[in-house]
Amino acid sequence: MGETPGRTPGRLDELASRAGKWLGRSAAAPERHTAAVVTDRFDRITWCDTYEQSAGLRDVAAELNERYRYTTDLLTDVFLAAYKVGPRLRERAEMDPSRLVNHQVITSLVESLEFAELRRETAGDPYAAAMAVLAQAAALREMLERSRSAQERAERAKQAQQDAEGAADAVGEALQQAAYEADWSNGVGAPTADAVQQAIEAAETADAAARQAAQDAAQALAAAPGIRAAARNAAAKAARAVREEAALMRAWGVGSGELERMPFDQRARLAERLRSGRLAQWAELIGRFRQMAGGERARKVENATGELVGVTLGDDLSRVIPSELANLGLPELRAVFAARYAAGELMLYDSQGEQATGQGAIIACVDTSHSMYEAGPGGVTREAWAKACALALLDQARHAGRDFVGVLFSAADKIKVFRFPSGRPAGIARILDFAETFLGGGTSYQAPLTAARELLEEEFNDTARTRGDIVMITDDECGVTEEWMRGWNEAKHQLGFRVFGVAIGAPRAAETGSVLEALCDNLRSIEDLTDVHAAADLFRVI
Repeated sequence: MGETPGRTPGRLDELASRAGKWLGRSAAAPERHTAAVVTDRFDRITWCDTYEQSAGLRDVAAELNERYRYTTDLLTDVFLAAYKVGPRLRERAEMDPSRLVNHQVITSLVESLEFAELRRETAGDPYAAAMAVLAQAAALREMLERSRSAQERAERAKQAQQDAEGAADAVGEALQQAAYEADWSNGVGAPTADAVQQAIEAAETADAAARQAAQDAAQALAAAPGIRAAARNAAAKAARAVREEAALMRAWGVGSGELERMPFDQRARLAERLRSGRLAQWAELIGRFRQMAGGERARKVENATGELVGVTLGDDLSRVIPSELANLGLPELRAVFAARYAAGELMLYDSQGEQATGQGAIIACVDTSHSMYEAGPGGVTREAWAKACALALLDQARHAGRDFVGVLFSAADKIKVFRFPSGRPAGIARILDFAETFLGGGTSYQAPLTAARELLEEEFNDTARTRGDIVMITDDECGVTEEWMRGWNEAKHQLGFRVFGVAIGAPRAAETGSVLEALCDNLRSIEDLTDVHAAADLFRVI
């Protein structure tokens, strides 16, 4: 068969050679990612679950999405960078051009020393990572605003890239048409050849435009003002927020293990509760009380003899003086030693001071009359000091395996009892209820002490435990009836409990001859409410 007029059989090879660089170009293009942080499906599940549970994250995403594009992807990256133990970022060349601003922001964050410090608090903890995102929301808004021009150029680079890929596809389609025509017509006609030529030229133009757009976007990103500084400040602010909340939780006795088991929304409500009202003001004082009490526990020696003040008679072999023990070395005096031991007439070291710790429940009777609102030095209220001391006593009971009872009182008809059995978790919600409850009114000693006595009687009847400890914390004086006092002394003798009194800002209540002195085995007056060590001895003997 001869050549068809107007057609050139060899032209197809020439066109194919020129179009070769464009064939399959869009298909061979590397995958472009919208996420800067490399993740697996478990990371994505964690983010989705946290996002679903956190109204704060959804609100921030909605606000940012109103003004900027792809901000949910940015929040995802910030969250996962804080959550993952060793976050790995993609290279800029791997990113979809429209997400280059996100990549720039997250890179600036992750490369800062402040973010490394933040991750020590947030790694592996979805709640803390979400909190870090919320703490950085304002800074993210600022960085996105400063990068607005760069984002616009990145959008143009994205469009130019798509145009270049489309132009490359058009070359392939034009060449395919030319090949079809050559098979059927023994050559390529001029119009078809021209179409291939035009497609190649269009692809070259689109490719050059895409390269220029990418270069412009990169220059705009590099020129975006203050991104790195804003990232450092954002990470530092988030680290402070996360540390402060962790310290707040620790001050209230909520451990990291309990927090990790706590559902997200419950933990968020707890944090909000602790950050608001009186509870937020007490956290530092409570933390210092708990720290002091822990130190005193470490120093405490069970059944310590206290300060030696002389010699007395008795049968306590642990306190026998050396000269008595010497009699055991003489056979003829061993019978004398045995007789004196049986009669309780051995000479013993006498001591005073710290007594043996109790075995029964620890009961803190806390005055919540109106006067307890009064603030002392440093703005610490009497109520705050009393509740902080009581919570430290709760810790004391937990460490010793003893029940704890908090008795809040004011007037004779106002009393509320919070029981914390040793065999069950205390529960932060109930602890906060105890701390927040305030009854108001006047002051009555008989009502709370009667409740405390009845609780110890109940414990004795159920478990035969004696030697409980009652701590009476008040800022007022009041009387008790003689009949009540007789019943009190009888119960005290029978149950062997001790009573410790703390007069807060009321030195007269602790004076010699006062009712409080008559009720208590150990009484002290507290004037400086910023000084937690004024009650240190309580935690050595209780």
